[in-house]
This record gives sequence, C-alpha cells and structure tokens, in this order.
Amino acid sequence: MQVKKLEEVAYLAGRIGWKGLTAKEYTEKGPLFLSVHGLNYGDYVDFQDAFHISQERYDESPEIMLQEEDILLCKDGAGIGKLGMIDHLPSPASINSSLLLIRALEGVFPKYLYYSLCSPLFQRIVQERIDGATTPHLYQREIKQLEIPLPSLEEQKRIVAILDEAFAGIDKAIVNTERNLQNARELFKSYLNNIFTQKGEGWEEKKLGELGKITSSKRIYKNEYKESGVPFYRTKEIKELANGKELTIELFIAEDRYQEIYDKFGVPVAGDILMTAIGTIGEIYVVQENDKFYFKDANVLWLKEFNDVDPNFLKFALRSFVEGLQRMSHGSTYNALPIEKLKKHVLSVPKKTEQLDRVKNLIHLQDNVKKLEVIHQQKLSALKELKQSLLQKAFVGELTSDIQEAA
Repeated sequence: MQVKKLEEVAYLAGRIGWKGLTAKEYTEKGPLFLSVHGLNYGDYVDFQDAFHISQERYDESPEIMLQEEDILLCKDGAGIGKLGMIDHLPSPASINSSLLLIRALEGVFPKYLYYSLCSPLFQRIVQERIDGATTPHLYQREIKQLEIPLPSLEEQKRIVAILDEAFAGIDKAIVNTERNLQNARELFKSYLNNIFTQKGEGWEEKKLGELGKITSSKRIYKNEYKESGVPFYRTKEIKELANGKELTIELFIAEDRYQEIYDKFGVPVAGDILMTAIGTIGEIYVVQENDKFYFKDANVLWLKEFNDVDPNFLKFALRSFVEGLQRMSHGSTYNALPIEKLKKHVLSVPKKTEQLDRVKNLIHLQDNVKKLEVIHQQKLSALKELKQSLLQKAFVGELTSDIQEAA
C-alpha cells in the first residue's frame, strides 16, 4: 500500500483571515455559514445550527464553497480535531475561519479519506501537534504534510463497505444502550415523583419552613481564606460530596475562626442537609458523623433541626422538588433557589417508620440504577473502542471481510 501526503490526495482550503466575518454580518436568509457546531452530531455535518450570510460574502470566497462529500476539520478552539462529512448540502454553504475544507481528489474515495482522518493513526498525529501548545491550533501547512495510506480505489471502496456495515451495527448497539440507560434513570425519577406527589394515608402536609430551619452560613471573606485548616466548601465541593466523587478541597479557614462560628452560631452536624442553590441547584449532601467543615453563604442552603423527618427522606423529597422546578421551567436552566421559596414548599410527611421504609426502597432502586449505569457505561466504552480498533486495522492493512461479523 502506497502512502501519500494529504495535499497529494485532497484539496485543502480555509477562510482567508481578512475575509473573516463578524456576528453582526449574519443575515436572516442566504447561503449557510458553518461553524464547529455543525460537527457535533456524528459522522455527517449538521446544518441546523448554521447561520446565514449575504450572497456577496459567499461569492467572494469561491475556494471554500462547499460540495457534497466534502470533509470539514476543526483546526482550532474547543472542538479542535473534530471531523464531519457533508452527506447532503441543503443550500449553498461556506465555512468560518475555524474550519478547514478537505476535498478528495480524483482516485480517492471521499468516505475512505474521511475514515482515514478519523483513524487513531491520524488522530494521534493531530494530538501530537496540539499537545503542549499554549493556544492549540492545527496549521494548514502541517496538515498538508500528514500521511495517508492509499490503496487502489477498489480496495478503498471495499474498506469503506466493511466499516459502514460494522459501524451501523455498533451505532445501533450504542443507541440501544443509551436508551436503556435513560429508561433506568426515568424509572427512578418516576418512582421518586410518585412518592412525593401522591399523598399517602396518614401523611401530614406541612411547609418545609414549619418542619425545620432553613438558613445559610455566616459570611466568610476572601481575606479569611487559608492554605490549611478547616475545609471551606462551595458549590463544587457539595456537588462532589453529593455524587460520591473524590473530594478536592481548595479553600480553608483558620481553626480559631471556625471555633468562633461554632460557639456563636453553630456549624453543620450529622443529619443536617446542605443543598446548592445558585448556578447548579439541587446537589444535596447529608452531613455525616465526624464531618468538620464550614461553607459559603448564599450559594449553599442549610437545612437543620428537622427532628420529625429522616434526613435521607428529606434528601429524596428535595430531589423531587428540584426536578419539578426543572420540569416547570420547560427545559431552560433553573439557576437560583431563594430560601423563602424553599421554606414555602409543602411536603407530605408520613410517620418516621414509613419514611424509613420509603427511603429503603428508594436507596435499593437507586443502587440498582447506579449498577446499570456502570454496566452501560462500560458497554458504551467498549463499543467506542471497537470502532477505533476497526479504524486502526483498516489503515494498517489488517481489515478483512469477516470483521463486520465479529462487530
């Protein structure tokens, strides 16, 4: 198999710097104007997020007027290295300065070229170009020199046919796995919602503010932060604790300042609940025995002295409440939860023994969902690794016609 430089097998072009467009030049209609967002939807370029530009601006750059079967590569920014192929061109289209147009020349099967650029071999070279760079960027002059293994056109088509069939099976398995994972999560949410929206016999309705105290911390100023001492938690740390992640503590306060707060105002004790309330809302942590910390005011709410409510029952009730807020916001981010709003929330509360039974069932279901998540994530990783393995084999001459059966 011969090896050729990319510039020998493809036409490459990008938007010339002085022809860059600004957002104020976008129009309501006209030729499409693609950015890296069009490369976020799988193998093929998606035009749903494309802007429009004037016909004049489109006409001034004929070298980047797109065609079907063109390949686009993101050469800088957060999406660096992303690729997409144009399967269907809905109307005339051009690209912004972060994208590079790669068009297969005669004797090169476009889908083969696309797969070769997706292969671990090519991606590894791309990674080497951007590792360690202060501002990661793929330069066109370097991309042109990248090597592409090039068998006969007939062999290129054979390789593409094998990969297409294998990938179709893998992609179907990925979709099914992701659907199963989502179904498991929805099952738990549904059960959680039913418990806290359907009042049981003997359950008593009370506002949260009547069941216990909802407050926050005393203000700690930046000049009080220390490099060691008593851990000081913000939203980040509460989120880590709530999700069972490894805790990375960055801020501390002095021991004597903590003791002063402890003596005058009190600090969180076992059974209290901390809940993030600004930005990322609804991350909930039940304080454990031997926990010693303080936390940031306003960003985190403190629920304490809920003597008639089991802390884990309250935690699940709060999760249900937050999910209800998110549903009512119709998909937009609900990013602030005032103390007064939480105090007014009405909660149906059974006797303590029934609370514990409900918590036991919820924890059991939650644990099963987590186990499924681990299994499904492992399966997703294995399927994605299989795709990379097939691409690797394809471009070192090890791909045989029976590989798709194994996939």
